[in-house]
This record gives sequence, structure tokens and C-alpha cells, in this order.
Amino acid sequence: MVTKHKASFAKNAGAKTITVTKEIDAPIDQVWSAWTTAEQLDKWWGPQPWKAVTKKMEFKEGGSWIYKMQGPNGEEQWVKVNFTNINAPNGFSATDLFTDEKGNRNSDMPSTRWKNSFTKSADGTKIESVLSFDSKEDMDKILKTGFEEGFSTGLDQLDDLLIH
Repeated sequence: MVTKHKASFAKNAGAKTITVTKEIDAPIDQVWSAWTTAEQLDKWWGPQPWKAVTKKMEFKEGGSWIYKMQGPNGEEQWVKVNFTNINAPNGFSATDLFTDEKGNRNSDMPSTRWKNSFTKSADGTKIESVLSFDSKEDMDKILKTGFEEGFSTGLDQLDDLLIH
């Protein structure tokens, strides 16, 4: 894996947010496509050896992405992302939640509100994802899933995908 820029994670317990930034050496249109099309997301979303497998994708305001994270031993974790605001190609907002295969919410896990921004940088594109939670406990629960390591690895995979 060829990664020039590591993702940075800034946690703010008081604001109940995690801000993730990452520089990608690719133009905004390529980064946008990688974040908004199922075929591209399935190539980089999630840490190896896990992989994302899209069941349904409607990238539009009011639409959703239903996918599973599939583990190396057949494990599955379903997730639904509800798109709330789209400003192509500069960013989009969404809420994600853990679900069953049909998209019914798993109330044992918190939902996460995402605000993703893409801006031109000297070498390509700066990605900023601000994740917001209802409580510090919800934020901590997501962090305990290995979110930081998993998302960092996924973003490195995105970097690698767009370089080649």
C-alpha cells in the first residue's frame, strides 16, 4: 500500500464529535466518485480482510446505502446510511446506523451523523469527515468498535485505489 498522507483523528468529548482529515493525491471528481458509487465503495470501504458488499445504493437526498461488512470467516455486520444533504462534488451529509439485512435498526448501537467535505488541496483533495453523536457514551461505543483503526485503513485503501 502506497500512502503519502495518514488520516488524522481529533476527538472532542464536549462537542461529541470526531473529526477525521485525510489528504488524497487525486482530483475531487475521482474522490467524489469513490465516496458516492457502490462499485467504488465496495473496493475500499472497511479494513482488510473485511470488505463492504453493497445490497442497495440510492445516492440522492432521501436515498440510502445498505451494505454489509463481511469478515474473513463469514461474519456479517449490516449498516444503513441515509443521505440527508448532497452538494456535489464538495460534500454530503448522512446518518448511519447498524441494522439487520433488511435495514431495520439495531438499537444496541448508536447512530452517527456524518458531514463529509471535499476541497482542492495542493496535491489533490482534502477530505474532512465530522462525525457527531447524541452523547459521549455513544461516541465511545463507536470508538470501541475499532472505528479509528478501521476507518484509517479504509482511507489508506482509498488512497491506494486512486493512485493506481
